[in-house]
Amino acid sequence: MSASSHATSSPGPEGPSVHRATRPRKDRKYRRVLGAVAGLTTVGALFAALPAGTAGAHERDQAEKGSKGDRGHGHGRTVDVQLLSFNDFHGNLQPPSGSGGRVTHTNPDGSTKTIDAGGAEYLATHLREARKGKRYSVTAAAGDLIGATPMLSGLFHDEPSIEALNKLELDVSSVGNHEFDEGARELARIQNGGCHPTEGCYEQGKKFKGADFPYLTANVTHEKSGKPLLDPYFIWERGGVRIGFIGVTLEGTPDIVNAEGIKGLKFGDEIEAINKYAKVLERKGVNSIVALLHEGGSPASSSYNYNCDSPGPGDGISGPIVDIAKKVSPQVDALVTGHTHQAYACTIPDPAGNPRTVTSAASAGRLYTDTTLTYDRRTKDIVRTSVAAANHVVTRDVPKAPDMTRLIDRWNALAAPIANRPVGYVSADIDNPLAEERPLGNLIADAQLAALAPADKGGAQLALMNPGGIRAPLVHAPSGSEAPGLVTYGEAFTVQPFTNMMNVVDLTGAQLVTALQQQVSGSNQASPKILQVSKGFTYTLDMTKTGADRVVVDSIRLNGEPIDPAKTYRVAMNEFLTGGGDGFAVFKEHKNKLVGASDLDVLIAYLGAHSSPTAPLAPPALGRITVVK
Repeated sequence: MSASSHATSSPGPEGPSVHRATRPRKDRKYRRVLGAVAGLTTVGALFAALPAGTAGAHERDQAEKGSKGDRGHGHGRTVDVQLLSFNDFHGNLQPPSGSGGRVTHTNPDGSTKTIDAGGAEYLATHLREARKGKRYSVTAAAGDLIGATPMLSGLFHDEPSIEALNKLELDVSSVGNHEFDEGARELARIQNGGCHPTEGCYEQGKKFKGADFPYLTANVTHEKSGKPLLDPYFIWERGGVRIGFIGVTLEGTPDIVNAEGIKGLKFGDEIEAINKYAKVLERKGVNSIVALLHEGGSPASSSYNYNCDSPGPGDGISGPIVDIAKKVSPQVDALVTGHTHQAYACTIPDPAGNPRTVTSAASAGRLYTDTTLTYDRRTKDIVRTSVAAANHVVTRDVPKAPDMTRLIDRWNALAAPIANRPVGYVSADIDNPLAEERPLGNLIADAQLAALAPADKGGAQLALMNPGGIRAPLVHAPSGSEAPGLVTYGEAFTVQPFTNMMNVVDLTGAQLVTALQQQVSGSNQASPKILQVSKGFTYTLDMTKTGADRVVVDSIRLNGEPIDPAKTYRVAMNEFLTGGGDGFAVFKEHKNKLVGASDLDVLIAYLGAHSSPTAPLAPPALGRITVVK
């Protein structure tokens, strides 16, 4: 039976590993193809330019090219392959702040403690230490490595993060939904390299080289030709050991990214794509297969070392990954997952009833997973009964990797003139991401209403904000030498990194009611996406009910007046929502759209107008959404 171990990470090394093997640049044919398409203006044109067969597997014999050097021995019938993995890095080069930079550990007596975790300087040290003495070691990721990133990376369209991931010696990753935040054309540039099409190169004489590792997406195809956007699989090889990696993207990506950037693309079923390419790999003689899947689950405990196989395999985890894992072909030996930002190392039975390891390493580089895959040279397959996996904390009590520090310092110097500019002041921390109504959500919605209410700016009567667009809290504690309560441009950027353009549109009262119901029904029923609302808009959610009935329609008010189903209202929201993002299909029925400033500019303007060093902005009062539980 496949076994999952759950243990704390060991104390850090005395210093970062000084050995770093020279990594080859990626396959040049692959880069030339992407280079040819990266400059095209549409996704359709991009795919039309791809010659037949160029979206096939990206293969590299690492033994011949010497990508990682020898790490131990293994010349018998079986050898242990170390699989290091992580997911949802989201460009967190610097240690994430607040609760987003901690993990919870459960002690043997049942008590818990929190551990500060994350930061690329520490992640590099931990990974390099973990690889010591391992001849067969491969590092993989399950997507969302970029997108929704802090300002240090986001300001430069995530070039700093890709440089850092190259230094981390990442071998392969699936494409997550956030890799599509700036569209397929930008994803091609991230993979292939080249300066930004509108902003150019950020450093004189330096051209962005792109990712050393291949991004995989087996289930994202051109609607017309059916050809994959990028390679569907990758074959890692060392010393005769061959392991195939299949990458798949969240099928629901079109619901949560800007529709314009993915025109002409189809996001297919994850299970079908994995099973299809598992057969392709087996026909090529590759019997050891790992799926990199940007979809995940939720363990019953938030502790990273929770045993989700108690009382039985997979009993302690729920969510989409459970059904997927039970249907993915038994040919696949392990699943590395992501998207839900949870930590788990479980065994979930495959369709044949055999246990199979399924892992996720939380998010933001706070954890990494170390999985041992025992490879049988005779069968060329993984011995499932010997598989073991555990999550380890990226603690901050180890030396920082000097090369990562230099990278961060270099980009910080470029960002400093913008990042350190004061934009406002707060009197306390603002946010509560666990609540249906969030103080920071109220603040952002109020900022959007204030900016777009003037007649010449759109005449908005209310504003709606998607909760997933709020990526970090506003923190009162000082950062570095700044004064307490000061909000810098960099901090505001981290709160709203997508730079979505604001829209003001016409919606009927009936459409507004439908939108509120879509928060808690359909694709959002299991995991509600509660819109944050501007002041003056109130209603009641009855969570004791199910689906659309959770919205108490008679309670919906705008400035004290009941919403009139037949009346037209001017509503401010970002372009992600007007495109139907997050499952709000009704918003696509809008009329009379006016495009305003970006959501970030709107937030910064509001902070500047409503706060000062002597009169900082207080967290907005709650009470707009009444929740019955």
